[in-house]
Amino acid sequence: MTVPPAPPQREGQHGSRASFPSRPELKMAALLLRHVGRHCLRAHLNSQLCLRNAVPLGTTAKEEMERFWNKNTSSNRPVSPHISIYSWSLPMVMSICHRGTGVALSGGVSLFGLSALLLPGSFESYLMFVKSLSLGPALIHTAKFVLVFPLMYHTWNGIRHLMWDLGKGLAIPQVEQSGVAVLVLSVLSSVGLAAM
Repeated sequence: MTVPPAPPQREGQHGSRASFPSRPELKMAALLLRHVGRHCLRAHLNSQLCLRNAVPLGTTAKEEMERFWNKNTSSNRPVSPHISIYSWSLPMVMSICHRGTGVALSGGVSLFGLSALLLPGSFESYLMFVKSLSLGPALIHTAKFVLVFPLMYHTWNGIRHLMWDLGKGLAIPQVEQSGVAVLVLSVLSSVGLAAM
């Protein structure tokens, strides 16, 4: 039984070893990989490379921190941005308030739910107790406004954020205008709900 001869390989065909050196980019890639592999192997085997950036064993964490802060204060580098060095702007304050109202609403709903489960009596009994205090309409409307304002602010500002997610109103003047609009709508809707 005779084996038929293999078909001749064309120049540059991927399957043959003879074509590998003829492609300069593959040859360069192989040389680069060989160089990187040798460098990594040397770095792994040579412990001197690892010790070059190591902290001396005689120092403590406290000494290292002192050395770090002494170096940074002597170089007069600017302090990393934090809340005490920013110049406050309307979008910054509104972003902080949005997070704060979200936490307040979540905490308020959780507290209301837990109190409904744990306190004796029904909601009507507590409502009758508040009515028996005869607080007066001004105080009651103020209390209702304080309770409803975080919800209205978070709602209107959430709609503003949804518009931003759609890519609308992201220019700085539009951000300022939408911030003022959110504040006005929040106050007006809160006053309206508190008057009910």
